[in-house]
Parts: sequence; C-alpha cells; structure tokens
Amino acid sequence: MKFEVSSTALLSRLQSISKVIASKNSLPILDSFLFDLNGDLLTITASDAETRLVTSVEVMNTEGAGLFAVSAKILLDLLKELPEQPLRFEINDENLEIFIHFENGKYNFIGQKGDTYPQQKPLGETHTDLTLDAQTLMNGISRALFATADDELRPVMNGIYFDIHNEDITFVASDGHKLVRLRNMSVHSKERAAFILPKKPANLLRNILAKEGEPVLIQFDENNAYINCSNFEMVCRLIEGRYPNYNSVIPQENPYKVTIDRVSFLTALKRVSVFSNPASSLVKLHLTENKMIVSAQDIDFSTSAEEKIVCQFSGIELKIGFKATYLIEILSNISSEEVVLELADPSRAGLIIPTVNDSNEDLLMLLMPMMLND
Repeated sequence: MKFEVSSTALLSRLQSISKVIASKNSLPILDSFLFDLNGDLLTITASDAETRLVTSVEVMNTEGAGLFAVSAKILLDLLKELPEQPLRFEINDENLEIFIHFENGKYNFIGQKGDTYPQQKPLGETHTDLTLDAQTLMNGISRALFATADDELRPVMNGIYFDIHNEDITFVASDGHKLVRLRNMSVHSKERAAFILPKKPANLLRNILAKEGEPVLIQFDENNAYINCSNFEMVCRLIEGRYPNYNSVIPQENPYKVTIDRVSFLTALKRVSVFSNPASSLVKLHLTENKMIVSAQDIDFSTSAEEKIVCQFSGIELKIGFKATYLIEILSNISSEEVVLELADPSRAGLIIPTVNDSNEDLLMLLMPMMLND
C-alpha cells in the first residue's frame, strides 16, 4: 500500500481522536490508530474498548487498499515536530513494515494487522434517531458535565441524562449535592426516549463539537449510541440503568428570592473561600434587606473573612451555608449577568437561576445547603 497525505491535515485529525486512547489498555492494539485505506480516503479509528472515535482524511497517489494499525505514540510524537509538508507512506503488505518519506529523510517502523482491532457492535433493530444542532448539543454537555458524579455504587449518576420529549430535550446531571437541568425547546422528537451518556465520551464530544457547524445525528439503542458529525463519528457504550426522577428533588415553593450580580457574587466567593476550612469549604450567606454578607472562617487557624454585596432582597433575615467550591462551579457555568437565588429555609436546597436565558433554553441549577453551627 502507498499513499501521500498532508502532515498538518493528518496531525489535526489524529490529535482530535487521540484523547480517547486510554493510558493503560486491556488489548495492546488499542495503543494504536487503525488505518483503513480505501481509494482516496484514509479512515482513522481510535478506541478504548468502551468508546470509539472515527475520522477520515483525503489522501493522494494511492496504491492498494487495506487495514493496518500504527502506534499512536510514535505517529503523534513525530508529526508534532514536522512542519507542513507532504508525507509518503509505504506499507509492506507482507510484514507491515511502514516507511514514512518526507522532505529531509524517512522513518521506518513496524505496524500491526488491522483485522485484530476490536469491531463495534451494530445498533439493534429498534433504535431511536435524534438530530440536533451541534451548538445545542455542545451547550447541553458543557453546562451539565461539571455536575456529574464519580460514584461506583450508583453508576447512573456518572453521566449526563438526555431526557427526550416531543417538544424539547432536557440535559440533566447530578452528584447528589448539586444538580443541573437544562431544557432546550428547539429540539423536537417523534417519540419519547432517554439515555445516559458517560462522562468520558461527553468530554470528548464537547471538544469535537467546538469545531462543528453541521447538525449532529444521534442514533441509540439500550446499550450503544452512534453520534455522527460532519468530520467525526463517535460510538460509545451507554450507562445502563434508570435515572432518578430529577424533578421530584427540585423544591417548588421558594418564598425568598435574591437577585444579585453574578460576577460580583462569584469573585466575592472566590476571595472569601480562601479563609474557609479546607475540609468543608463552608461559606455562610447572611441575607438582610437588599444586602448579602458572604463570610467564612477557619477556627483551627484563626482566620476569617466577610464581604458585603448589594442585592435585591426583601423578607425576613436569613442565614444559609453552602460549599464554596460547588457554588463557584455553578456560577461559573452560567452566562447571565444576574442570577436569582430561590431559597426556602437553611435546610432545603437552594435554586440558582439566570435572570436571562439563552434563546430556547431554560436553565436551573440546584445546590444542597450545609449545616451552620450558629
């Protein structure tokens, strides 16, 4: 087999899919990229057995066709150091010896047989199709990903729940302390369906979608999802199990509403939390008429801090505690200039809602409080 390809075109494709390769693989061949040469198209696959990313690059002056596997580390390390230039690959079909000729020399190493690379199971006959805008999907994943759990006992919490209805799609993630619910009304489906996308493929997908402009087709059954973009295809195993009823944990009656500038609140939290106990990261919010006092203390080291922030609040005096790191994460994942805190009492979950949502979106974030000693 022989073909020529642009070094930068090949490198950009390889870098996009290389993040799927695990540092330790159960099968040695999964440390390699699978190359499939067919005509003027080179299809490249990377996998960790659970998740698979496929892309393709146009090649020239081809001779022959076939499958072979190339060490990911060797190829990425050498391409990173090469300036843009045409590369000529020559592969010996008998022993899979690979020569890469370039402007100033050549590289030589041994490939592996491609037919030993694990194949992906096809979708079942009864599968669901869903088409949505790349930006919509990226937004849903980006907003929800930080709230996913790392819980071996409840694996369903370790991914993003896609709850698909006829008139909208809802992205949900929760780790038991915080919850994100993003409803998008621009996506319509012919049937009611749902699946849980694991954290690793969600992260990979977010990076890929940043460069995509075309609509994305998601096809899924009970076990696997095929996600097709214009330049990539992802195949991943879904998390099996029933996702908890997320709407039931969202408090409906919240008499106390605080409207506050998001950036002022966020920067104050970042400063004050420096003085909180590192183990608990507890900050206290003390609400009085149109004023919030954010405070933290670490008794062990006799340090404390407090800051006053102007806000819109009318009602009885209220004190509530939150884990600063969680609250900072939530505020960092909202883009609105102002947010509304909806509170009931110091023992019930607080809601953080943007005052202005993006078009066709309805975003809600929930955070469980921490007990205050005073």
